[in-house]
Amino acid sequence: MSASRHEHVVHVLRPALAAGRIVICDRYNDSTRVYQGYVGGVPSQDIEALNRLACGDLVPDLTVLLDMDVEEGLRRAGARATSESRFESKGADFHRRVRQAFLDLASQESGRFVVIDAARDIDAIAGDIMAAVMPRLAAAGLS
Repeated sequence: MSASRHEHVVHVLRPALAAGRIVICDRYNDSTRVYQGYVGGVPSQDIEALNRLACGDLVPDLTVLLDMDVEEGLRRAGARATSESRFESKGADFHRRVRQAFLDLASQESGRFVVIDAARDIDAIAGDIMAAVMPRLAAAGLS
């Protein structure tokens, strides 16, 4: 996973950023911190070392965390899936730990994270995302 992320950083993310492009990335190194570290039990210093090897100093300017109640999230995932994925099969307790770990990260790095209530309708969620993203783009001269 870290080797794949490193390849993505080297061949996709850094060249796009060097060209002045806006980069949107799903599940970057915070996912490793949460799933393998906090929930999986790998020591945080090992996770951070792997992330440094994979990503160097490349840290997101903004992380949008779409948050909702675990039971509702599992219900929605089950409604759209044709079969249960390996993540849904891990049960509600696993997902509570994942959610809490992401919320803890968001609290620790509140300057980078924006937590959005994803239990609402799609237009409200999209509006909150735009409200978080647009001022940062404007400040960077990219809007």
